Amino acid sequence: MSTEQREKILAQVDAHRDEIVALLTRLVQIPSVTGDEGEIQGYIADYLREMSLEVDVWESDWEELKKHPEYVPVTRGYEGRPNVVAVLKGSGGGKSLLMNGHTDTVPNGPPDAWEHGPLSADIEDGRLYGRGASDMKSGVAAIIMAAKCFMAAGLRPKGDVILDFVVDEELSGHGTLDTILRGYTADAGVCCETSGNAIQPGCIGRIWFEILVRGKAAGIQRRYQGVNAIDLGYKIVQAVADLEKKRLETVSHPLYPKIIDAIPCMVGSMEAGSFPSAFPDTCVLKGSLATVPGEDHDAAKQSLVDQVAQAAKEDPWMKDHPPEVRFVGYYAESAAVDAEHPIVKTVANAYQEVSGNTPEISGRQGAADTRFLNGFAGIPTVIFGPGPTTQMHANNEWVAVEDVIDATKTLALSILDWCGAE
Repeated sequence: MSTEQREKILAQVDAHRDEIVALLTRLVQIPSVTGDEGEIQGYIADYLREMSLEVDVWESDWEELKKHPEYVPVTRGYEGRPNVVAVLKGSGGGKSLLMNGHTDTVPNGPPDAWEHGPLSADIEDGRLYGRGASDMKSGVAAIIMAAKCFMAAGLRPKGDVILDFVVDEELSGHGTLDTILRGYTADAGVCCETSGNAIQPGCIGRIWFEILVRGKAAGIQRRYQGVNAIDLGYKIVQAVADLEKKRLETVSHPLYPKIIDAIPCMVGSMEAGSFPSAFPDTCVLKGSLATVPGEDHDAAKQSLVDQVAQAAKEDPWMKDHPPEVRFVGYYAESAAVDAEHPIVKTVANAYQEVSGNTPEISGRQGAADTRFLNGFAGIPTVIFGPGPTTQMHANNEWVAVEDVIDATKTLALSILDWCGAE
């Protein structure tokens, strides 16, 4: 592509800097905890219409989603929580590109845990603070403004550019799944999840589990006649920790050289007993294990079942009353695109041009909707976004403003290089 086109695009991003920050500020200020995405999706739809784009707004059919093999059980449907897709139509003859982002966030958490309010969008020392600033409203803003600056440069892509903004990523990924079911596809994709502007061809998978441990009931005065489920629970917690140690010795992937950061396997919560003055005869452990791209999820699940069973056999009570392992709640397959795929190279080269730095090629240490794009839809998709993954779901969450600007420039140049332009 011509140097003149590239210079025009980069100049437009610089000229729109204040608008990029203003858009991200507004997105952070709109509360959008999963289940409450209606307002932010309406705002984005209006913003895209003002850009003269074709905009599709629809509410997913919960009952239809339940029939799909990729469905993850959730407790509420999608009334008032639409997905939003805008299309920048190409002139023809170019490859199409889908850019994907979610607008829902995790809950804010305790207000006193925030130095800057979760909806403040305060800017201090080059960082913009607030819930979703990193995960992933900064990515959403970069997508929108990359398309806007591309158009402002007087360019029209040859291939279609699909801007995909979805709900319910934090709990299920159904928004992206339903985008695919609605018929949206492309020759390649960029998911602007948190990556700290690293180029990430792969993401881990995540499997939630519950383990029900039963003890022996007894009255508190005759507690010595019972079997304390909390004591048993601690043994199973240790067994799960031991499984993680085994996995760290046997699981590897080139995108994850520091494997300990990539595949946590742990119990995150314990619920036991029913009353302070009652003997605890049941204990429920909840946790998750992560997988690397290409790993057999069924085998990973079975390894947990086997580990718990082995620990139970070594206990005089549990050998005859084994715990029950259930896989419930969030489930996400790991996913990857070949690190040598042209879309990976396109984004990496654009980022190097923008930043002057050799891009980091790594694997995302979190699940992502690319499992639907790379897997179910067959759209080769790379992860690239300005938000640091270390800030994902963090209190006092932030994103570096300069990273957002660099991401916007990178995405705009990626449109040019992938789709072509006239």
